[in-house]
Amino acid sequence: MKQSFNEANRNLQIWVGGGLLHRDEAKVSVFDSLVQGGDGCWEGLRLYDGRIFKLDQHLQRLRHSALALAFAEIPDNTQILDAIRQTLEANQMRDGVHIRLTLSRGTKITSGMDPRLNQAGPTLIVLAEHKAPVYDKTGLSLVSSSLRRFPADCLDPKIHHNNLLQSILAKVEANASGADDALMLDINGFVAETNATHIFGVSEGKLFTPTTRACPEGVTRATVLEICASEGIEAEVRSVSQAELYRADEVFCTGTMGELASVAHIDGRPIGSTTPGPLSTRLSELYAARTASEGTQIVT
Repeated sequence: MKQSFNEANRNLQIWVGGGLLHRDEAKVSVFDSLVQGGDGCWEGLRLYDGRIFKLDQHLQRLRHSALALAFAEIPDNTQILDAIRQTLEANQMRDGVHIRLTLSRGTKITSGMDPRLNQAGPTLIVLAEHKAPVYDKTGLSLVSSSLRRFPADCLDPKIHHNNLLQSILAKVEANASGADDALMLDINGFVAETNATHIFGVSEGKLFTPTTRACPEGVTRATVLEICASEGIEAEVRSVSQAELYRADEVFCTGTMGELASVAHIDGRPIGSTTPGPLSTRLSELYAARTASEGTQIVT
């Protein structure tokens, strides 16, 4: 799974720190906290026919992350929504769009880790691209990473922060193995997530997924669990081992960037029939029905 350049994004207008700039001019200062230490938080949003799905939940997670990072200032939702609207309107976007929303601690007066050096307020970035779901839904291949997801006593996974080195290094391993993504475990050897998505398994018609002890609280993950509750589909949140995924009838990943995508192989082992299973397919259809009818209207 490798993304490629979309010509439709050639002349993107990107919101950076209070205004719109052409993609070739959209930059942050070398003194920005994102450059100095990955000091920021982010969200991935998706636009469906002028509506952003689960917008309130994404903005809440962004705010919660900024609070946990002790940002001195956090833009309110009205400010963020205005920036998103202006960005979408400038790019004439309505559908098939992924939005990367980033909030850094801001620009420092000199280089250094001390947050007291940040005296100019936060930097808000709205990057909207024409981008369909990025995963091949016929079946991904995963390989287990040697890296472990941090527990809360090392770095709380509830903070959706920009320091993504764990994920990047795991992706390097996946690339070297010829896999689409990496399966990541926690320090106790239980499954956490992949380098980019949450993961679900199906065994004997019952759904199961790891806890969020060592991974972020996923908005798409929560939506799948909501769908299960409303449709009477049995779903369990618990510790999950690699062996349980190896022997599962179905496995699929979830995330805003790729929605729901089935997994065909893990560590060279075929999962089920290696094609999207009946429950994965049903949940994908139910998820699509929600994104087609729900969300916050942003573009009229």
